[in-house]
Amino acid sequence: MSIAQTTASTTTRLLRFDRVQRAAHWCNALLFGVLIVTAIPLYFGSLFGVVLPRHVVEQIHLWTGIALPIPVLVSLLGPWGSRMRRDVRRINLWTRVELRWMKTLGETSLVADKFNPGQKLNAIFIGASIVVMLVTGSILQWFRFFPVPWREGATFVHDVFAFTIFFVVIGHIIMALTHRESLRSMFSGWISETWAARHAGAWLAEVKQRDGSSED
Repeated sequence: MSIAQTTASTTTRLLRFDRVQRAAHWCNALLFGVLIVTAIPLYFGSLFGVVLPRHVVEQIHLWTGIALPIPVLVSLLGPWGSRMRRDVRRINLWTRVELRWMKTLGETSLVADKFNPGQKLNAIFIGASIVVMLVTGSILQWFRFFPVPWREGATFVHDVFAFTIFFVVIGHIIMALTHRESLRSMFSGWISETWAARHAGAWLAEVKQRDGSSED
């Protein structure tokens, strides 16, 4: 099935994200936002009681953390997750050109796939963070079942990842706001062919080849 369409103004648009992917992204973003907001008073105890009592904040943080993997898992399951699974494979596939681009901090030439190496790295980090934060958070919550060294290690890892996630999310938001068309595609799902040619040339060529094959 074609993922390209032509609008009334003769501008060709490509389907970048389907509804499942967009829903997973925004549910995940909401959950991360709640976790960050509720984590602040957990680290700075003087803020407790300003809005909600400590116990309520702790419970919101706990159950939001437990729910964090659900949008991603649901978006990967069943026939509705075909595009999500395809993009996960893309993110985990690295070419030598992409690795060289990363090593040179973007100084070498690159005809990017649907996601450039920076976007792939961000997605991998967020995916790994969900697993790490869920495991370490569980150890901290149900500490009676774990030895002291495990609890100490979990505290350190949880804190380090929490601060790293905060800055990565801020950077992600800044990048999104400075790349408006890419941001709009996370709302509408569609991106212009002009954008794809400039930022994702390899993906554009793949889409055209696939559409050409389906018409034969």
